[in-house]
Amino acid sequence: MALQGSLRDFSATEILQLIGMQQKTGCLLLEHASERVLLFVHEGRIVSTRLPGMAADDTLLKFLLDIHRLSEEQHRGIASIQRESGRDLEDILVNGRYLDADELAGYLDRQILDDITRVVGWDTGNYRFETDQRWTLPMHVRLSVEGALIEAARRMDEAKRSAELFGDPDALLGVRDLPDPDEPLAEEERELFGIIDGRHTLAEVIQAAPLTHSEACEALDRMLQSNWIEFTGCRESAAHTVTVILPEAAPVRAPIVRASFARELLLAVTVIVLAVGVHESGRLLRSRLEVRQDDVFVTSQLRDLRYTLELFKRERGRYPATMEDLVADRWVKPAQLQVPGHELIYHLSGTGSGYVLSLEREP
Repeated sequence: MALQGSLRDFSATEILQLIGMQQKTGCLLLEHASERVLLFVHEGRIVSTRLPGMAADDTLLKFLLDIHRLSEEQHRGIASIQRESGRDLEDILVNGRYLDADELAGYLDRQILDDITRVVGWDTGNYRFETDQRWTLPMHVRLSVEGALIEAARRMDEAKRSAELFGDPDALLGVRDLPDPDEPLAEEERELFGIIDGRHTLAEVIQAAPLTHSEACEALDRMLQSNWIEFTGCRESAAHTVTVILPEAAPVRAPIVRASFARELLLAVTVIVLAVGVHESGRLLRSRLEVRQDDVFVTSQLRDLRYTLELFKRERGRYPATMEDLVADRWVKPAQLQVPGHELIYHLSGTGSGYVLSLEREP
């Protein structure tokens, strides 16, 4: 017989604690308004919050897309394989070599904790626990109910703090100072250092980061408290956001592309050229591009690369032999090494303890 009732009488936390203490096996369905979450448990431990196969609203798939671990192209490939074979998403991810088993387990931990954090905040809705509906596929994770609830409670407290601290999504974030070499740097913080540059808003940084919203906010909070980053202002208009940050044909999750800034400068210069006439246009175009592009775009890009080189050295104990090493290890994207109108020069010093990074104008 199924255990069921209202979340007004027993909260999701109380129900999960009961299932954990009695080491139950089955599936707990929680519903709140139009939302529903499934939690499969095995002998009192949480093993999944998704249905076998790959539903359109599969929580693991959505999680991997949201944190940019899977691209839309990979999504289409996985969907095609699943339609033809009927295999489970986790099986496709591992055997298709999209992820290895350990990596998948880590992502499942994060995705399940996100779902649990969401449901423990529900104070209305219904629950139903079925003992004959079980997770029959390989179990990559077995989360303790008690540990998951403690982490969910901590995240909810952090979310309240983040709501106060990060209330303005249009606030601009900039780097204030790099961490001390002896300061331990978390993976989340390293990822965010590669995005924060003083020109992108809080909302854009969170969207571009390969992290969940709560993970990004927590990491940003630590970085603010450590005085590594700071708020540098506020974006003036939404229209400017679209023009500067995203290329015209880019999808929503595309990495931030600085080339759009150069395109905006070119458009502005073209208008000026047309206004003053053909005779003065060449001179104005050359001077405006040389000053604005060198001082803003090129300087910013070099600064970002230097930050990345320092972070690489702190983690590896050395500078990379070539810039291509940064691309191969996914510290930067190939486009970040392309500076319009310039050739990027990088080489290690004689002792290998330093480096030379410079630009030369292309003829």
